[in-house]
Amino acid sequence: MKLPGRVPENGFYYHYKHDPNGAFYNYAYEVCGVGCHTEDDCRPEDANMVVYRPLYKEAPVYKAGKLFDLRPLEMWIGNVIKDGKTIQRFSKIVDPGIIEQLKANRKEMYEKD
Repeated sequence: MKLPGRVPENGFYYHYKHDPNGAFYNYAYEVCGVGCHTEDDCRPEDANMVVYRPLYKEAPVYKAGKLFDLRPLEMWIGNVIKDGKTIQRFSKIVDPGIIEQLKANRKEMYEKD
């Protein structure tokens, strides 16, 4: 099993497609952890995956049955180029007010059943 050297903290993140002028929950996600592939012969880029879930109801995995998303760790912590600038693909949300709103959204979406 290949253990990663760096992992994201559990918590709330925005994807780079988040529109700060839109709803607070658009492209918002909760990281639940990082998993290690159980097979040694997997593709190296799939050895470690971030386990996360969307906090907006339009997300395909939510509509499919409240599933989790998986993304290769290196892709999660990697950068993208947007409007000619290099930025993080996901950025941790640190605003306490937004975090409280996302916690309420998570409860509404995942804990009411």
